[in-house]
Order: sequence, then C-alpha cells, then structure tokens
Amino acid sequence: MSVLSEVLDANESYASTFDKGDLALPPARGFAILTCMDARLDPAKYAGLSEGDAHVIRNAGGRASDDAIRSLVISYKLLGTQEWFVIHHADCGMEFFTDEVMRDLLANSLETAELGPDGFRDIGEGPGSAEAAYIDWLTISDRAQAVVDDVARIKAHPLVPARIPVYGYVYDVRTGRLVEVPAATAAGAAA
Repeated sequence: MSVLSEVLDANESYASTFDKGDLALPPARGFAILTCMDARLDPAKYAGLSEGDAHVIRNAGGRASDDAIRSLVISYKLLGTQEWFVIHHADCGMEFFTDEVMRDLLANSLETAELGPDGFRDIGEGPGSAEAAYIDWLTISDRAQAVVDDVARIKAHPLVPARIPVYGYVYDVRTGRLVEVPAATAAGAAA
C-alpha cells in the first residue's frame, strides 16, 4: 500500500498556505545538527527549530560518515554555520546488528529482514548480493563511545576549522530529552 496520495495531499494543504518562500539560504540560527534518520526523532521539535533555522543532516545512526562530513563542510564553508551538534539516540536500530550480520542478510536476499528476539533474520528468498561486503555500515556497539568517536572524527577532519565547536548528545526516545555526552563535547571543543 503506497502513501503517495497521502503525501501529495498533505503537500497540497501545506503549499496552499505557504508563506516562507523568501527565507534566506543560510540557516538563520547558524548551526547544524547531525542526527539519525529514525522516524521517532523530530529535530525541529526537540531543538526548537522552524523552517530556515538550521541545517539538519540525517543518516542511519547519525554517524559522521564521509557524506555527513561533506554536508557539514558545505554548511560552514558556503552557508556560515558556526556550531554543530552530533545527536545519536537511545534504542537505535544501528545497535541491533553488526556489519557482518548486515552483509550476511544482504548476501542471502534483498528482501526486508525480520527483527526477532535473537536479532534480525532473513525471511526473503534470493538472490542477494555480495556488494554489502564493501560497505562500512557504521554500526554501534557502545552508544556514548560512538558519539565521542563521531565528534572526534569531525574535529580531526582536515576540512573542519578548529574554531567550530561540536557538541555531543544522545536523544532519549522515552523522555524527549537531550542528554549530553561530556567526553564528546570535550572532544569537540573549539580551539
């Protein structure tokens, strides 16, 4: 069942009263957030954002992948952001499997896997693909350490100026609170 008509109807309703067509290209509040794609996270709500306020970069796990860093560099170099947040979250799906599990699942089939009490299992029929062996899935075995690692990777990147502070947080999906990871924020301090 497709949600296409629901999305297009919602867009029509949104566009009928749209009055933000003249917002400036740079984010008005001068910051960016790197966070997870999890549907339970709404950065606009948990960070108090409106359209035009900040850049929000989302990927699985909110990880500092090459592409996420690329987006952050564009965010400051061309659009002037001065502060960045790395925000992972509790109960993240990236904690429920390893690179090897993902590679095995995709080698068996390209169908959606099933999550059971013992983890993910493939319920599809082949063919699969060995191409998954060439991807670093950036899974998470220690949530707080992953935030520290991502902040440190961003700060150490040769295209990131030392003056940009990078803060590290975990969003609690049960309470809606942002919980600081002090070691990450220390690693991300501006120089």
